Amino acid sequence: MEPGPPDPDKLARDEEKVREGFWPKLRRHAAKLPFVEDLLAAYYCAMDAATPGYVRGILLGALAYFILPLDVVPDVIAGLGYTDDASVLAAALAAVRGHFKPEHREKARRALSEGLASPPPPA
Repeated sequence: MEPGPPDPDKLARDEEKVREGFWPKLRRHAAKLPFVEDLLAAYYCAMDAATPGYVRGILLGALAYFILPLDVVPDVIAGLGYTDDASVLAAALAAVRGHFKPEHREKARRALSEGLASPPPPA
């Protein structure tokens, strides 16, 4: 059974935070992130208008956690800093993996091969 629709106001706030903060933080830290392709695929899935609202809500929450400056484990701690981000992302991916499309993964690979030069245009 699928959960009910997410609160549209919260979803819009989370989407705005992710759109504003995702690419700058990703560019600064991508080299340190072993889960960068999953992170990008989650971004593309969350921004896809065809993705169900509850899936977008889960992914936007995980992406917003990545952006937040305050974490359970601060990102500046060498070797441990992104373990909480990876855990949150892994839990979100496990919950919604069936909603990822091949094009989400392809866009993630293309962004990586192009060096994360610029964010995609707004949807």
